[in-house]
Amino acid sequence: MPAGQELVEKVIESKEIYRGRVVHLVVDTVEMPNGKTARREVVRHSGAVAIVPVDSAGQIIMVRQYRHPIGRVLLEIPAGMLNQDEDPFVGARRELQEEIGYAPGQLDKLGGVYLAPGYSSEFIHLFLATNLVPSRLDMDEDEFIEVEHVTLSQVFDSIQSGQIADAKTVAALMLYKDRLK
Repeated sequence: MPAGQELVEKVIESKEIYRGRVVHLVVDTVEMPNGKTARREVVRHSGAVAIVPVDSAGQIIMVRQYRHPIGRVLLEIPAGMLNQDEDPFVGARRELQEEIGYAPGQLDKLGGVYLAPGYSSEFIHLFLATNLVPSRLDMDEDEFIEVEHVTLSQVFDSIQSGQIADAKTVAALMLYKDRLK
């Protein structure tokens, strides 16, 4: 038996509570390894992409945007939801064009992270985009974004100081930093 298999919970019942444009909320009744049952509230999500775009000067192109759930403006790497069954490479190219107005000449996978696996299925595919070429797609109607070119030292100082506090951004930038070694 593979490691951890004895920890797997079996879904007995699943009840849909809400289906929205971004998330789908279900409540699952599960059988735990000890045979008892428990309820699990789960946010189902189609997944997302986040991209570290590096310009010809070696700066990171980032976006500032207001995030309603936390009530503040964040400095983040470009990112967005995947459409249903969309290839992550296709989604990453689309999001770059929508959010910062560039298409990647080179797009490489950095890795990926689960956003909050305790209650959400969202997996974010992380990419590095280089050899950027101007190419604008229309932004989503409900997005208001400011684009900024930030030096590597500014980026890592901002992570250390807590000014960059977005998990996907921190994870992707740290993976990018490891590539620079």
